Amino acid sequence: MDTGMWPVLPDVERDQWDYLPGRTLGPLRMDTHREEVVAALAVHGFTARPGGYGPGWKTVCFAKDDAPTSQAPVECYFHADGELAYVHVDGRLGPQVTCEGIRLIGRVPSQLAREMEAHAIEYDTGLRFSPSGDVSCDRFQLEIGAQRAGDHIVTAAVFFVAGEDHSVACDNAPEAVWWRW
Repeated sequence: MDTGMWPVLPDVERDQWDYLPGRTLGPLRMDTHREEVVAALAVHGFTARPGGYGPGWKTVCFAKDDAPTSQAPVECYFHADGELAYVHVDGRLGPQVTCEGIRLIGRVPSQLAREMEAHAIEYDTGLRFSPSGDVSCDRFQLEIGAQRAGDHIVTAAVFFVAGEDHSVACDNAPEAVWWRW
């Protein structure tokens, strides 16, 4: 592991999570409440700490005790009623998330874009482009972003439940979700 200012965990040191769009993300069900999320991640060694508040939103940050920095590998955003709405997975320290065989986190953005495009062509699905130009498959219900790692860039992602209209979920996200992009 890089012990400098911008550590990036190799895949072998990351938790390995599978993602089923709109349903599960690793140990999380996307229809759970705050207490269930805290309990599910605690089983996997993550400690919760409050992450801030915004109008109508609560944030909980999750890290492991041996984390190389204070940056939270996983941040969960909850509606005022406590229901999970968004999960941000950090590109440098977060779990490796795989969806339909595609590794999403900590990747070189251009490599991930090529895999997303090939997947969309093979399965005849649409492509989405984030405001910063990052590519993802339309039905994956996520936004890919690029995150600085020293002189390199790695992919991070925000996962959400969108139903049929993916733009609605993205557009309604709390501002704190997007501050890294």
